Amino acid sequence: MKTTDRILESIKRNGAVTAKQLSEEFGMTSMGARQHLQTLEEEGLLEFEDIKAKVGRPNRHWSLTAKGHDQFSDRHKDLTIQVIDAVEHLFGQEGLEKVALEREKGVYQSYKAAMAHCRDLQCKLNTLVELRRAEGYMAELQETASGFLFIENHCPICKAATRYRSLCQSELNVFQRLLGNEYVVSRTEHIVDGERRCVYFIAQKRLNDVSPAEQ
Repeated sequence: MKTTDRILESIKRNGAVTAKQLSEEFGMTSMGARQHLQTLEEEGLLEFEDIKAKVGRPNRHWSLTAKGHDQFSDRHKDLTIQVIDAVEHLFGQEGLEKVALEREKGVYQSYKAAMAHCRDLQCKLNTLVELRRAEGYMAELQETASGFLFIENHCPICKAATRYRSLCQSELNVFQRLLGNEYVVSRTEHIVDGERRCVYFIAQKRLNDVSPAEQ
């Protein structure tokens, strides 16, 4: 484990610390500890508060920022991957597909209930934004001349989706079912493909988008 990771774990476990305390814990110089702390601050993981001492200069105490705390909450992703691997090992690809389908059904039913009051597309999309924000997707909505852009600036299941791409298709399936057949939902940007965000374009279905079976 890297020294910076060990420092983060120490602060998570023990609360705010000084460079001197860290130097004693990890057997390094105070200067070396300060350099690590400053690096973590530059990365947005730590912040400090200068607390007045009885004698001499104030002591600088370092603590985790919200982003720093997220480093730990995100580690459940490793467990998710382990569960996916275990399901695939025990039940094969078919078992994995069943689990994904069950999750998709649950998400759809939950979102559908939240949208029960909606009578138009705008209401559904605004509700979807709030739902996804609550789940950590940093969602937003933009209206264009030809439709809407539903944007997710963060994907809290990215690691799992990278391992099992059907999860991404499942998200798309849910959005399409929620918004109805009169609209077309297409993903134009994808975090799993290395892009900065996921973007879905939603537009009214045109006549030439309709299959013969739907006509």
